[in-house]
Amino acid sequence: MTRKNRIRAAIVTATALVTVGTVTAGVSMAGGESAPKKPSKKEIAALFDGWNKSLQTGDPKKVADRYAKDAVLLPTVSNKVRTDRAGIVDYFHHFLENKPKGKKVQTIINVLDGNSAIDAGVYQFTLTDPKTGDKRVVKARYTYEYEKRNGVWKIVNHHSSAMPEG
Repeated sequence: MTRKNRIRAAIVTATALVTVGTVTAGVSMAGGESAPKKPSKKEIAALFDGWNKSLQTGDPKKVADRYAKDAVLLPTVSNKVRTDRAGIVDYFHHFLENKPKGKKVQTIINVLDGNSAIDAGVYQFTLTDPKTGDKRVVKARYTYEYEKRNGVWKIVNHHSSAMPEG
């Protein structure tokens, strides 16, 4: 092979490699899944409404269905950290005896990406004493961390603590 032919072969090989690299990069970028569309803050805010409606059913299992399998619940009126479905069901079994009706007072929503968001703020619950029927309002700080799993928004972390100043 002459020097001229070796140079020509090297140029053809280099051009082929660059072309293949460009085509491969284009295919992997075009063929890859695009990031999911970010939900609106309104959509994330509505997740609380769904959770609150599940409280109205009086069924702790329906409330627990809104939580991911590996969710963490730091509840308002219990010192126990709940880290599995059975613990979450147990907490809501007792909490639901007071017929809670929740209402957001202040909310700050941070949409992280198409599959995760945080809703934090202050909410209040009107609770009814099951023995006397007396009602009381409890204000609390909250944080919900949501993740979209298999196309469904789930609570992965829920922290709620009574307001320190009543």
